[in-house]
Amino acid sequence: MKVTVLVGGVGGARFLLGVKEALGIPGSADHEITAVVNVGDDVWMHGLRICPDLDTCMYTLGGGIDTERGWGHAGETWTVKEELAAYGAEPSWFGLGDKDIATHLVRSRMLRAGYPLSQVTEALCHRWQPGVRLLPASDDRVETHVVIDNPEAGEDSPPQVAIHFQEWWVRYQAKYPAHRFASVGAEGAKVLPAAAAAVAEADVVLVAPSNPVVSIGTMIQIPGMPQALVGARGRIVGVSPIVGGAPLRGMADACLSAIGVETSAEGVGRHYGGRAKGGLLDGWLIHPGDSAAVEGCEVREVPILMSSVAATADMVRAAFDLAGVSA
Repeated sequence: MKVTVLVGGVGGARFLLGVKEALGIPGSADHEITAVVNVGDDVWMHGLRICPDLDTCMYTLGGGIDTERGWGHAGETWTVKEELAAYGAEPSWFGLGDKDIATHLVRSRMLRAGYPLSQVTEALCHRWQPGVRLLPASDDRVETHVVIDNPEAGEDSPPQVAIHFQEWWVRYQAKYPAHRFASVGAEGAKVLPAAAAAVAEADVVLVAPSNPVVSIGTMIQIPGMPQALVGARGRIVGVSPIVGGAPLRGMADACLSAIGVETSAEGVGRHYGGRAKGGLLDGWLIHPGDSAAVEGCEVREVPILMSSVAATADMVRAAFDLAGVSA
């Protein structure tokens, strides 16, 4: 079976562990998993190209993630960060661990040498052996920016500013309400051909419980991705990132509020829409106790809390069942 998964960062990476478990990977050569990963969080800092979602998936699936934080290397040290702070080098709000910097150095060197991000990611994965084909949604530079009230507004400064999503999320912890989001570079970008093919040819496409606005939302804005999803031969089944009116992780509620979508399983399901009605989904998994009516989409209640790899694998099997496929 060919399974393609649209994913963001921490939640998406943990979901992929469940997909591997459900398919018996490693150990089974009968199945193929492709993860199409958000690139909207990517950013240049200190001269290095940082791809948080790709790295979180790579480290998690390769057994090198810091499980307590959910991101970055296990056993990380912070000598370079401390030295940068001593120099007063900005940005100081984004912490780069020493081991993590090695990944960014290799990536940045290869990008500057002319290799596309997809080839760089493949090269990095040779070390980690994630057991999943990790593909950036695009080789082109697409970055999510956020328009907020200017934190440093003065008499001669604009009342609103557009800042990179990482600054809003990490530096300000989303405390300044977002007025709108912009996928900078998306209009001139194109979907990675291998990613479009993976979506179109999959037996089932899964939408992980990642941020529906700045992870999944950014990917489906990239030209070529909507067409691949519309033409996908397999059913598309999503998992709600909202349980009991609250995000499973992170601050997705702040993003949903900014675009006028209710923070609920139904709100996100309707935001995606049923594929039969021109939207994204054929199936939508929600947690027991929640409710959702999504026109043109079959909704099913199953436990969706990713409390363990085994529990996540059970959820994935429920998604397969809803899609009408079996491992």
